[in-house]
Amino acid sequence: MATYDLEEQEQLAEIKTWWKQYGNLLINVLTAAALIVIAWQGWNWYQRNQTAQASLVYNVLQRAVADKDSQRIKAASGELIEKFSGSSYASLGALTTAKVLVDAGDAKTAKLQLQWVVDHGSDELRDLARLRLAAVLLDEKSYAEALKQLDGKVGAGFEARFADNRGDVLVAQGKTAEAQAAYQSALAKLDEAESKEKNGGQGWQGQSTAVYRELLQQKLDAVGGGK
Repeated sequence: MATYDLEEQEQLAEIKTWWKQYGNLLINVLTAAALIVIAWQGWNWYQRNQTAQASLVYNVLQRAVADKDSQRIKAASGELIEKFSGSSYASLGALTTAKVLVDAGDAKTAKLQLQWVVDHGSDELRDLARLRLAAVLLDEKSYAEALKQLDGKVGAGFEARFADNRGDVLVAQGKTAEAQAAYQSALAKLDEAESKEKNGGQGWQGQSTAVYRELLQQKLDAVGGGK
């Protein structure tokens, strides 16, 4: 019995020695881990809450568009950008607002909305904003600026549209040979996207491929690039 008590005392002494040496470190590690978990849960809650609030504001924007209330449209879009810039609703709101402004003849403010999406939007929304901004710049005859928006890397689903719009700008500049190359590139990108779609990949997004192909061919024929 005395031997057992002695062994037990030795074990307790070892535990005390270990705890004295590593106890504070263990507590700090456990505390840090707990704080990380709490912070992560808090961040997830914050993100969900922000998304829910942004959705409500975007619904207000959509109703304002339906009511053709320009003041409410601008207010809702401004709130999305100011308070929820990290959500996709901010970009969607800016794109929606830009379309309304273009239809209303306010291209200047529309360009600001589109540029915001170009600078802050996610990949697909950014590409869509670049296309729309280039179209507005083309209407204003700002050809060099339009081409800048159409240059650079772009998502596979938008490659045909970018080449197509580049061709439109080049036609407006009188650069027929370059426009031919752009339209031919658009048709080639459309073929690639259609092939990916048949193979189960991400296909071209937009209007009917057949209709769009016919439109591209008509543009190519118009600049003397038809077969």
